[in-house]
Amino acid sequence: MASESSSPKASFSVFSRLGTLGDAVMIRHTVFSLPFAVAAVLLETSGRPPLHKVFWILVAAFGARNAANALNRIIDRRIDAKNPRTASRPLPQGRISELELWLFTAAMLIMLIVGAAMLNRLCLALLPLAGILVFGYSYTKRWTWLCHYWLGIACSAATMGAFLGISGAFHLRYFPITAGVALWVAGFDILYALQDIEFDRKEGLHSVPARFGAKGARAIAALGHAGTILGLASIFFFWPSPGPASAGAIALCAILLAGEHLVSRGGTEKHIRIAAYNINEILPFVFLLGVAIDMYLV
Repeated sequence: MASESSSPKASFSVFSRLGTLGDAVMIRHTVFSLPFAVAAVLLETSGRPPLHKVFWILVAAFGARNAANALNRIIDRRIDAKNPRTASRPLPQGRISELELWLFTAAMLIMLIVGAAMLNRLCLALLPLAGILVFGYSYTKRWTWLCHYWLGIACSAATMGAFLGISGAFHLRYFPITAGVALWVAGFDILYALQDIEFDRKEGLHSVPARFGAKGARAIAALGHAGTILGLASIFFFWPSPGPASAGAIALCAILLAGEHLVSRGGTEKHIRIAAYNINEILPFVFLLGVAIDMYLV
């Protein structure tokens, strides 16, 4: 009887730990990468993707993104503990251990390796570069304000990886949209970093806001997001399927980005979080939906 009564508690404890782990690595923000990866697959296959390749692309992208974020939490644990904004995160508070995050990182890296290996030789050969992107991001803020662009490139690797997973070769047409995704991530990461200008300067950390101030950072982020729209619009030059739905989706993405910059001017943590996170959780799905509608319905 004792074992039966303790079983629900044990199950709850396991799910509670998993929930804390998911919160620590912000696993829901995987949506920043996956919809663009799926859109890349649809574009490259004219809407008829091999399902096994789609599966392994998603496995690799999921593993890479979450390994990177888990490593970021481990590497930045002392910085997060000192920053009042991040001191309440699970690792600084002791609600999750470094060992648990290391084990999670290992599991995610295994997903990345297996996913790449199941796709093709090029994806497998590029794993060392993926490792540099994943491991390197957290250290860039210690020596350059270009750290946001490193993050952007790391996140956009899911888009490029999706193309390579399908074709097994680099093509020029892959680069403009991948660059657009990189600039999108860098832009909203710059806006997010507005919260930490004084802390970063005090601790000797580098960021666009710490280097150029809030006004300069907003201008740089806006310029990057203009590049995002150009990158997304490049699909009309390289693939035959985009049409009115894709055009409407890109126009809506531009409106969302403009709204993001307007909301961020509120200046509070809530405003920044809405601008940098909530709006950008919607934008990739808008783009994917436009591409899919043109592919299957128009």
